[in-house]
Amino acid sequence: MRDERELFEQRDADVADPADGEPGFRSRRLAAVQARRRRTRYLAAGLVGLVVVLVGIDLFRGPDGLILPDAATPAAGSPDAAEPSVSPGASGQPPAQGTPAPAGSGTFGYATGAGKVLGGAGTVRKFRVAVEKGVEPGVTAFTADVERILADPRGWTGGGKHRFQRVAEKTAAEFTVFLATAGTTQKLCAAGGLHTEGFTSCRLPGQLIVNLDRWQQAVPGYGAPLPDYQAFALNHELGHQLGYGHEACPEPGKLAPVMQQQSQGLKNCTANAWPYPAAPQDTALYRGPVIP
Repeated sequence: MRDERELFEQRDADVADPADGEPGFRSRRLAAVQARRRRTRYLAAGLVGLVVVLVGIDLFRGPDGLILPDAATPAAGSPDAAEPSVSPGASGQPPAQGTPAPAGSGTFGYATGAGKVLGGAGTVRKFRVAVEKGVEPGVTAFTADVERILADPRGWTGGGKHRFQRVAEKTAAEFTVFLATAGTTQKLCAAGGLHTEGFTSCRLPGQLIVNLDRWQQAVPGYGAPLPDYQAFALNHELGHQLGYGHEACPEPGKLAPVMQQQSQGLKNCTANAWPYPAAPQDTALYRGPVIP
């Protein structure tokens, strides 16, 4: 009986289907169903893999949108490289590479509301201001200093190409200016492949990370008042954000270009915090030889 039943089932599979008019229709239909199921399984597996990758990328970022350690790093030698600086200690030298610096809370408070548009002409570039919680100066004081520096006609507004406007934390912005303790700066910059040893500021794409120690103490032998060094630190990192790389001293006794690594030494130039130091009389960008 079993052999006869299998014979009839095989015969039914091979005869013409009334609706199709072709032999073997049931076999072909079964094969098509199985193929669709396989495609569905492959698609589901691909979607699961994509979700895992996206979640992994998101875990690299902290609650403030900062790149955290072990994230992808930029290529070595890029214009985003940190500007070496010297320690304010007695030796005048930075600590050994890898030495951890004291870190703060690692969380940031943001300036609220929107500021005025700074500058008279050019593309409006929106930015946020954030200060690590628990440090001085607080958000209000640091924001006032940032806006004062950016509004100065000797700054990046001097050439008429750029204007700047501060926006609130949740508003879309081109970059954020962070003021962070030495240890937090070291961690955040290292996450982007830049090794500051806790003594310098750095710039990562969309992030200008200003070292609190440098903001409060400058560097030994800078040769200008602290507010000038603060303007230099901000304008230098902002210059990287605008696409400029490092430059050298053009000639002994001349002003150092703002894109010169002045914290590392003035190299016979004199301290200068501004990309347009002669503005408003002269609106030509002051530059030195580009360092490859």
